[in-house]
Amino acid sequence: MPRLQNNVSIRANRQAVFDITNDIARWPEYFDEYTDARILDSTRSGQFTALTFELSNSHSSWRSWRLLDHANYFAIAERQDPLYPFAYMHLRWSYEETSQGTDMTWTQDFELDHSFSRPLADVLTSMQSHTQQNQMNIKRFIETLTTIPVR
Repeated sequence: MPRLQNNVSIRANRQAVFDITNDIARWPEYFDEYTDARILDSTRSGQFTALTFELSNSHSSWRSWRLLDHANYFAIAERQDPLYPFAYMHLRWSYEETSQGTDMTWTQDFELDHSFSRPLADVLTSMQSHTQQNQMNIKRFIETLTTIPVR
């Protein structure tokens, strides 16, 4: 199973980073790949929020679910439909408070669909670069947007 894991340090408190990065409707503002993001369903129960949402880019749209753990500052997600070019895509975002702000780690576990012809090494290189760029975009967005003090 291929795995990508990337980390970025953001000079803002953990609550702000968690809230902003999980405001899916605003993803087109700070992730240049999305043209639209729509929440289809949202249910809060205690420390958890379950979301179903649709993302679109210039080529396609897909549906995913996401579970937010507000008490432990992590989110898990899975791409649902369509899966292609993946056989599955599981994501985990975790947020650790530091003296400098928040370390945000994104972990992606996936398998490519057997009919996808692009070599895995090329996909990994592309996804790695893309993920790092997205993390830098969100870092700039949050650090520009917030003057929320680090605890």
